[in-house]
Amino acid sequence: MIKKIILSASFFTLPWLSFADELQINEEAPQTYIVEEGDTLWDISSIFLEQPWLWPQLWRLNPEISNPHLIYPGDVLRLVYDEQGEPQLIVEQEPVVTEVVEAKPRVKPTIKLSPQLRKQMKKEPIQTLPLNVIAPYMQYDHLLTQAEIDELPHVLGNDDGQKSGIDNHKLYVNDDLEVGKSYAIYHVGAEIIDPETELPLGFDVKLTGTAQAIRAGDMANRRPSTLLVNSANREIRSGNVVMPINEGQLLPSFFTMQTADESIRGIIVKSSSDGREFGKLEVIMINRGSDDMVKVGDILSIKRQSPAIVETRNGPEYKKTASRWTRMSTSDEAEYNMPEESLGHVMVFKVYENASMALIMRTSKPIRLQDVVVSPAQEEM
Repeated sequence: MIKKIILSASFFTLPWLSFADELQINEEAPQTYIVEEGDTLWDISSIFLEQPWLWPQLWRLNPEISNPHLIYPGDVLRLVYDEQGEPQLIVEQEPVVTEVVEAKPRVKPTIKLSPQLRKQMKKEPIQTLPLNVIAPYMQYDHLLTQAEIDELPHVLGNDDGQKSGIDNHKLYVNDDLEVGKSYAIYHVGAEIIDPETELPLGFDVKLTGTAQAIRAGDMANRRPSTLLVNSANREIRSGNVVMPINEGQLLPSFFTMQTADESIRGIIVKSSSDGREFGKLEVIMINRGSDDMVKVGDILSIKRQSPAIVETRNGPEYKKTASRWTRMSTSDEAEYNMPEESLGHVMVFKVYENASMALIMRTSKPIRLQDVVVSPAQEEM
């Protein structure tokens, strides 16, 4: 069976929306493009558009295919313009094979038409935004405040008398849990501080395992509930907090990508790998959330200010490598106001009050902690 490239229904099974953003075609956009294995709609749209997240506008007028999310490697895409001058991508129709059939004398030749069969190897489905990358962060990992943590029950210990346990251990929890219900167990990590305001954003909370309640507790008589561990990602320790497995963990049915509000400006405060530099498809945390008008599906640009340059007696020098005397003796007027350069884009997929988690969709250089994130509307500012 021939399988088309299928973009995840989690993102694209939605009615067409009205779009406020105007399509801007890249100056160097080709007239045609041959789809390659591993391409995504984001990748293809970024070849033609300055705003690849607006890919639905480029495809939605396509009369050639009823579902523009289904394309084959080897398909030829052509950039055309409709009667209103709006750009669109269409799939070039494959040539029709014609066969001339010899007929009896005095009878005009007839033309037999037969469509050309598409012969391709079976392809694995691909997605615009890889769910397998962000699913663990959407389903389990959390950012919790101290007040929220204080309200949660926690693991007291296990049936072996050890401080840590793994699969098939019985755990005791200081709460009246519901028998048969599944629970997630978390390790509370370090508190994350906003470098700009020096205020706490919350605690990084990571999944250690899942379990099912097999015995109800009675905390009025100081009797804990019992959990049976059915999956452990790491050692489950005394003090780990417990939450119902579906609480705050439901996946959205789709993401509607949109340009973030023009007022949004923040910085990257953490990466899922805890590294200082990271690249495409890394999950990051920014210090802006719902209180700052950030929404799920927001597209933000990543920017970094170019290194400071000062004029000295010996000519221009980078400020960070200039001598201490040069830095002290140089006036503010001698320092240039260097621009911020765009490095890529991220898409927000989880929003808290004062922070959000996002996935790096594109980057031209390694991204660093404290790189700036802004609305794409500010990209040319």
